[in-house]
Amino acid sequence: MTAQIARQHLIDPEVCIRCNTCESTCPTGAVTHDSRNYVVKFDLCNACGACISPCPTGAIDHWRQVLSSKAYTVEEQLTWDTLPEQAELPTDATPAAPAEVLAATATASAGQGGAVSAPWSAATPQLNLYGPSQPAKARVAGNLRLTEAGASCDIRHIVLDFGATAMPVLEGQTIGIIPPGLDANGRPHTIRLYSIASPRDGERPNYNNLSLTVKRVTEDHSGAPTQGVCSNYLCDLKAGAEVSVVGPYGSSFLMPNHPGANLLMICTGTGSAPMRAMTERRRRRLALKEPGRTVLFFGARSAGELPYFGPLMKLPKEFIEVNLALSRVPGQPRQYVQDKIRERGDAVADLLRSDETYVYICGLKGMEAGVDAAFADICRLHGIDWSATVQSMRQNGRYHVETY
Repeated sequence: MTAQIARQHLIDPEVCIRCNTCESTCPTGAVTHDSRNYVVKFDLCNACGACISPCPTGAIDHWRQVLSSKAYTVEEQLTWDTLPEQAELPTDATPAAPAEVLAATATASAGQGGAVSAPWSAATPQLNLYGPSQPAKARVAGNLRLTEAGASCDIRHIVLDFGATAMPVLEGQTIGIIPPGLDANGRPHTIRLYSIASPRDGERPNYNNLSLTVKRVTEDHSGAPTQGVCSNYLCDLKAGAEVSVVGPYGSSFLMPNHPGANLLMICTGTGSAPMRAMTERRRRRLALKEPGRTVLFFGARSAGELPYFGPLMKLPKEFIEVNLALSRVPGQPRQYVQDKIRERGDAVADLLRSDETYVYICGLKGMEAGVDAAFADICRLHGIDWSATVQSMRQNGRYHVETY
């Protein structure tokens, strides 16, 4: 019987920062880990690509051709310090699936959230300056509650000052926070990633600082009570407390730098962090009178649970078009960001027709399908091929999604 070749998904142990993003996003339970490595189970991975885009370092996006009967085991992968080179395969071996099927699988994975390049005019990001073994140290310069006291969620604006330690970041990047202590198994807590909420010149301009938007986690996605390790740690920090930081990460979800670019931003909850960073970057450049529209669709339960609601309402209407979707206002029908997008169908269609429009979507994963359906409906009504449009936008670094 002829040996069959398969494509095996592997994680690079040299680059992986053990942030747990891949394991938490994998829909098939194919990713696992021990105290040393994160690895992929060959028999459970279906190459869906769900874990590719969220990975902050690209460590997850590695593949090797192997014989199906001799794929690398979990036990082998857990011992690795480096990825193995591509091994030579028997000349009479055949693909486990036809070559065109393998190629289609890879293409589909990219289409579902695989790597999207940054906008052509985006600034060059700094990456991986600090790792878990030598994190940067920052001090809390401020911890402000953004949501009202009676709101069902506690969302904080936390400012970190890095002092003399360089931490150059761009809008759309993330940093990792290492919470102190050990988990239930006696292992150090995994790194948690947070989007940066301040522009590249800092929360306070020209100071070596940045800000985060952090929601205190008190329940999981199913509503069961739980205590988020890192979110509660950060939300409880007082001014002057020291924090261990790794990163920065992110080379895709970056804003364009050239005048004339349109920003179409869609977010919910703490997904507002990168949108605030991009909006504030543009606000600080208002005097330059650069062309390009800034349009925001922002969803929350109520105005009291909307991060940055006050400052957002004070921004000039000619600078930013704000569309709020509130889903829990007494006496009013529930609205979600996709509903607001449909309400503004003509304006959204005009934006999607423009090669100067850059779309950014950030928030809970459940919003992704609704937003996509809204775009598809609008395009159908306006004679636009949505499937071709979104594919072109992704290929040209103009359609970015970060959901969790």
